[in-house]
Amino acid sequence: MERDFLIHMVQFRMPFGQYEGRYVTDLPVHYLEWFQRQGFPGGKLGQYLATMYEIKTNGLEDLIRPIQKKYQRRP
Repeated sequence: MERDFLIHMVQFRMPFGQYEGRYVTDLPVHYLEWFQRQGFPGGKLGQYLATMYEIKTNGLEDLIRPIQKKYQRRP
């Protein structure tokens, strides 16, 4: 996976829906599973959601935590 892709993914916020404004990395698994069943949207958003689905359902969150810590801005 490309480093820049992961950096942009951890900085990306949901643009719509129930979790609008939340970081894609903070979305609950059940929401990502719903997208997986319904079909991920096109473009970057779909790529980010599909990647987070794979990360979360395979227990790989530890791989992105250092990237989140360095590149996400938390209030």
